[in-house]
Amino acid sequence: MLLLALDTATPAVTVALHDGTDVVASSVQVDARRHGELLLPAVDRLLADAGLRLDAVTGIVVGVGPGPYTGLRVGLMTADTFGLALGVPVYGLCTLDGLAYASDMEGPFVVATDARRKEVYWARYADSRTRLAGPAVDRPADIADEVAGLPAVGAGALLYPDVFPKAHEPEHVSAAALAGLAAERLAAGEELPAPRPLYLRRPDAQVPKNYKVVTPK
Repeated sequence: MLLLALDTATPAVTVALHDGTDVVASSVQVDARRHGELLLPAVDRLLADAGLRLDAVTGIVVGVGPGPYTGLRVGLMTADTFGLALGVPVYGLCTLDGLAYASDMEGPFVVATDARRKEVYWARYADSRTRLAGPAVDRPADIADEVAGLPAVGAGALLYPDVFPKAHEPEHVSAAALAGLAAERLAAGEELPAPRPLYLRRPDAQVPKNYKVVTPK
């Protein structure tokens, strides 16, 4: 097994290789505006550093969000393209599940990433592998009662200490965590889903009101 994992659902452009037992190599670059520019060079660099070719990959793992439309689609389209080109399966995992797995926390906790517009993408977990609620997108104040007293991880939690006073790292998802979670579930005989994007809300870009379509006569 050699899994290539990637995620562009948060400001982190992250890539990893996993051989089914351990992480072979990983990369994280935080730049919310350069997902498309950074992702493919990161994959090339990671394979070169590991002394491997792309055709050695036996499966693709991609974070499906939730996240902003523009960034999220970069990872999803790249994963689908690799899967088609290599003839290998493509697995989709919730980005928040990757953050939960990386936290290695044992008790109830919350994962929250920055959704902009003064909102967070969030989910509640029983432990690092078990999601209880979510994912959802809300203003932090609107979920204050539901998350009260719970530890939290993720950039969204760190942005709102009044609601998440017990927030700590990891701040962004790591593809290494997504790959490790996928490898663990595959080894247990679980059937992982195909990637389906978790946008949770409409894209920021909207067609202007009173927009007129001009067609040639």
